[in-house]
Amino acid sequence: MKREAYPGTQAVLRAMSLLKCFAADRTELRLVELTRMVGLNKTTAYRLLKALEAEGMVERAPAGDAWRLGPEIVALGSRALGGVDLRATAREELRALAAETRETVTLEVLAGADTLILDEAMGGHVIGTMPSVGTRWPAHATSTGKALLAALSAEGRAALLPARLARPTPRTIGERSALERELQRVGSRGYATSIEELEPGFVAVAAVVRSSAGQPLGAISVGGPRSRIGVRLEALGRRVSAVAARLSARLGYRDGMRRGMRAPLATRRTRP
Repeated sequence: MKREAYPGTQAVLRAMSLLKCFAADRTELRLVELTRMVGLNKTTAYRLLKALEAEGMVERAPAGDAWRLGPEIVALGSRALGGVDLRATAREELRALAAETRETVTLEVLAGADTLILDEAMGGHVIGTMPSVGTRWPAHATSTGKALLAALSAEGRAALLPARLARPTPRTIGERSALERELQRVGSRGYATSIEELEPGFVAVAAVVRSSAGQPLGAISVGGPRSRIGVRLEALGRRVSAVAARLSARLGYRDGMRRGMRAPLATRRTRP
């Protein structure tokens, strides 16, 4: 006698098959592409995508005719990679760093060619940045994105980044070769900067948080107006590097703690 599947199993399996269509080289897919890949008709695929969208598992791409993975699937992925909830693990560190620097501190992850803000702690200044959890920005234009991209292999970066890099401001790096040179500097320095590359007047510095296997899980940044951040960029870089190293150590990355312990004692000055 043939065993019947549990009610709803087929819909779950179909939804999972849609999610599995996305990959590093397929960050955005149109409905017709998805239906062809999973063998569903358009009506069924669209109904499942709308259900996944309601839960934040997928979202519409900016162009409107394609879909991409949503913030909730990214958050689930970050928890799976670290074996713990990255957001919960980092929360007290974010708050402490925001209180210490009086600037906005964020925890961000890669979402395709973008960075996604998972969590944020606000600083004490009256003039600062507004809360923006869930916001996505082009990775190459942000300090967190650069920190994460620098931790990937050249092949990994090539699979993520678009052929043409968007330029939100005139200071944004628009050439792949120039970005590669910048990422090499990030790797040598231990932290990344974004100086009016995302928005005029806004400056940020970030460092990567790694898993026990050394894989980049996310990045922590401190950001604010150039008038406040610019004059202490190097000191903030060392400070955020130490915090990221401490979080990495809590996640099992042993080399991270050694680096974090050395960072505040560094005397070599590096231009941002």
